[in-house]
Amino acid sequence: MTPFTLSEPQRHLEAQIRWQPVELAFWLATLLPFVFAPNYLVLASQIAITALFALSLDLILGYAGIVSLGHAAYFGFGSYTAGLIAKWGWGEPLTGLAAAAVAAGVLGYATSFIIARFRHLALIMITLGLGLLLAEAANSAGWLTGGADGLQGVRMWKLFGAFQFDLYGTTAYTYSLTILFLAFLLARRLINSPFGLALRGIRENAVRMPAIGAPSPAHIRKIYTIAAVMAGVAGGLLAQTTETVSLETLGFARSADVLVILILGGAGRLYGGLVGAIIYMVARDQFSGINPQYWYFWIGTLLIAVVLFLPNGVLGGLTRLMRLVRSAA
Repeated sequence: MTPFTLSEPQRHLEAQIRWQPVELAFWLATLLPFVFAPNYLVLASQIAITALFALSLDLILGYAGIVSLGHAAYFGFGSYTAGLIAKWGWGEPLTGLAAAAVAAGVLGYATSFIIARFRHLALIMITLGLGLLLAEAANSAGWLTGGADGLQGVRMWKLFGAFQFDLYGTTAYTYSLTILFLAFLLARRLINSPFGLALRGIRENAVRMPAIGAPSPAHIRKIYTIAAVMAGVAGGLLAQTTETVSLETLGFARSADVLVILILGGAGRLYGGLVGAIIYMVARDQFSGINPQYWYFWIGTLLIAVVLFLPNGVLGGLTRLMRLVRSAA
């Protein structure tokens, strides 16, 4: 094996780590709502939280090939953790968010030993079952979670003792966007590393990866725990910015929604979850305004159109279009 062959993966990773102008433009565009749409900052904060949740699922689905229909379990577990801490008298946002991350991470690590043993259809059923079990447990423990009525009495302190979570959403969006960006930096560094390359190999063929020194079960447990931590942080953000927690945070519908978001944006592309969250949340806001009862019909139509004409998601379609333009040029 020649030295050039040995250095090729390193060159690839270094090229991926470098920031592209379109990435800088994307993150600068996230600041535009402060100027041009201040009345929609509450929606913008919800988009940022949903994007973080979608990013966490993308780490396991898009890069490790772990299909999950119960990822909302970690989102809801983090949400209830942050909400209960605030209800019990400690409303400091950052420590509450850290507690949500730790709680979801512990749950993710505990369940990762089960997840690492299965693939494909069995894995789908197991993740679905885990999500349903946790949702029903929260529903049964009404004395703790509030049951179907939701967790009441969540009161947040001012962020850094100065910024109140108000109805206008300025603090909520700033807070959520900052956490999303920090989590994205972590995910970006993680994916563009030897560990990230090993995850791609596991996605393609988990059986052969140990032959080249990449223990598949150990890697799956690591990325699954990291994804659970991110999902818990997203859930904690939702509890803190809305000051309420409901059973819906643990429900199957939320797991299905985030899967739809990844399909829309493009799984395994890092920005796919972010772009998909923007498309989905804005479409839901507009469609529900047009028809509050049947807006899921339009979401379904949008999803079918994307699958038919953009099978790799919006980002996959844009990538293919750019290649065509370059070829023509």
